[in-house]
Amino acid sequence: MNKSLKRKRSLKNDDGDSKPPACKNLTVDGGDPYPELLRPTSDECRDVRDALLSLHGFPPEFASYRRQRLRTLSSVDGHDTECSEKEEESVLDGLVKILLSQNTSEANSQRAFASLKAQFPKWEDVLVAEPKLIENAIRCGGLAPKKTVCIKNIMSRLQNERGRLCLEYLRGLSVEEVKTELSHFKGVGPKTVSCVLMFNLQHNDFPVDTHALGWVPKTADRNRTYVHLNRRIPDELKFDLNCLLYTHGKLCSNCKKNVAKPKAKVASSDDCPLLGFSGLV
Repeated sequence: MNKSLKRKRSLKNDDGDSKPPACKNLTVDGGDPYPELLRPTSDECRDVRDALLSLHGFPPEFASYRRQRLRTLSSVDGHDTECSEKEEESVLDGLVKILLSQNTSEANSQRAFASLKAQFPKWEDVLVAEPKLIENAIRCGGLAPKKTVCIKNIMSRLQNERGRLCLEYLRGLSVEEVKTELSHFKGVGPKTVSCVLMFNLQHNDFPVDTHALGWVPKTADRNRTYVHLNRRIPDELKFDLNCLLYTHGKLCSNCKKNVAKPKAKVASSDDCPLLGFSGLV
C-alpha cells in the first residue's frame, strides 16, 4: 500500500518493466479482472480514509490540488481549454513535476523542478536548450540524463504536432482520450498518466503501485490492480484516499517497503491504523 516513488524502475515505463507504455490498457470499461473479490467495499474505503485523516490530517502538499478539485466540481461552466495565466498549476507543469518525482524523494524532485524553472523560465527555453544544461538543472532529482530525454521529447512532440508548448487541451478530453494522448510521449507510463488525471485534470482516478493495500491478489499486475481498485473505490473517495495512503506510506515505519523491522517488536493498531483492517498490511 506504500506509494513510495523510490521504487527501482525504468524511466521508459513507470510500470517497472521495459515494455512500451500501455496506457490504453488501463481502462475500467472492460470489466473487473477480479469479479469475485468484493474488497474494498465503499464502507471500508471510507473507514480507511477517516482513520488516516484522523491520524495525519489532510497532507498540506496536496491541499492546492484539493482546492482546485473543489472549484472544478462547483463550476457550472466546465473547464477552460485555453492556455492562460492562472493561479493553478498548468497541465504541462504538472506532468514535468510528476516525471521529476520518479525514483527520488519529494524534496529532491521539488528542488529539481524549481532549479529547472529558475534556469529556464519558459518551456520554450527548455525546447531549445542543450540537453547538458537541462541535466545540470535537474541533477539533484536523480536520473538526470533519462529525465532530460523524456522532457525534451515532450516539448519537441508538442511543438511539432500542436505548434505550442501547452497541454491545456487535455482538459476538454475524456479519460480514455487523455490516456491515448499522453501514451504517445516516450517515458510517460500509466502511473504518470493516472497522476496527471487525478492531480491536474481533476478526474476521479486512482493511481496505484503494483500491490496496493492487500485489496488485490499478490499475483496482480499493475493493470489489473488499477482496474479493480478504480471499479471498487467510490469516485468521491479516490483523491483523498490516494493522497492519505501515499502520505501514510512515507510516515509509517510499519508500512514502508524495504524497511527491516525488529523481530522483537510487534506493531499494534495504535502504531498503524491500517492494522485494524484485515488484510491491508
